[in-house]
Amino acid sequence: MTVSPPSQVSGHAFSEQALPPWRRAVLKVGSSLLAADGGGLSPRHAQALADFVTAALADGREVVLVSSGAVAAGRAIAHRSAEANAPISERQALAALGQAQLIGFWQAFFERPVAQILLTHDDLRNRRRYLNAKATLAALLRQRALPIVNENDTVSVDELKLGDNDNLAAIVAALVDADVLFIATDIDGLYDADPRRHPDARPVDVVARVGAELLATAGGAGSAIGTGGMRTKLEAAQRAASAGIATVLFNGTRVEVVEHLARDRLYGTRLHAARSRLAARKHWLQNAPAERGGLVIDAGAADAVVERGASLLPGGIVAVHGEFRRGDMIEIFRQGDAGDERLARGVVQYSADDIRRILRRHSREIDVVLGYNYGGNVIHRDDLALV
Repeated sequence: MTVSPPSQVSGHAFSEQALPPWRRAVLKVGSSLLAADGGGLSPRHAQALADFVTAALADGREVVLVSSGAVAAGRAIAHRSAEANAPISERQALAALGQAQLIGFWQAFFERPVAQILLTHDDLRNRRRYLNAKATLAALLRQRALPIVNENDTVSVDELKLGDNDNLAAIVAALVDADVLFIATDIDGLYDADPRRHPDARPVDVVARVGAELLATAGGAGSAIGTGGMRTKLEAAQRAASAGIATVLFNGTRVEVVEHLARDRLYGTRLHAARSRLAARKHWLQNAPAERGGLVIDAGAADAVVERGASLLPGGIVAVHGEFRRGDMIEIFRQGDAGDERLARGVVQYSADDIRRILRRHSREIDVVLGYNYGGNVIHRDDLALV
């Protein structure tokens, strides 16, 4: 079957290009694609996006959905709008009313269960809560659920600003080690001028790097590159790129564009990652500031970490130096007759006090000793870098 290319909205069309290879993605859907004209949520554009997700899942890929729309859903329940000058508590109340509706709205499109994840930026800045969110999302993906992430608008203030979910989506993409961030918008992609004001605006198919000049050009609503919110999308792409994640901007209102995504073809803008995802992760692990102290491990554990790329288990730990908390970056030393040798560094899953209680023990004993566990690894191999 021959598939026609998508139609264009300016004097120039976006070229067809290949999507970056991906097995796990974050898809961000804004409220402009979900809000119904009379209030509430509309499946008009959501159906094609849901079909894209379903096709990806059928191919064995994994998707995390970051969705706005709770306030829009709440308006229909409360039969009122949220004026620009309304108290923030009014908007938060609408978000609280609409959040359940938003989850139910998405569940109707999928046979597999959806899972609600509500986050604030504070959750993601706090390293321990960040790790808890990361572990929960990983468990949901293993259980073949579809995580649906939104900001916890009922307890946040700044998070209700236009486009903030773009940056949240980039943070979530790094959180789940995604290969690509899809941002569905209501324009075809990035242009060198506002296509609604300049019919000859030229599409930008590829962006090698989101720099200060491009961000400055994006400005705000009605600026050179176009509609309000484009700057936040570029900021999100910049954030994702620093984590080694490519970003794709596409028009979620055009069914034919979304259908092409399911065939790994893009009509929109592709923004490249600064480096490979693995290189970005290792760079952070090797350069992030570490807490004082660390762990001393025996020769067997050192060999497993170095030679086999294994995670660090409690049984191989012989000593704990200093004080640190779960989620801190710490140093790892190999025990030696001539003194301990600095070997690696990584993000620890347990506090110093916890590790003192479980060192030299088998991972299955963690629950018995501590009364809880964060998994059998003290440091997972994905959170560990050799020095």
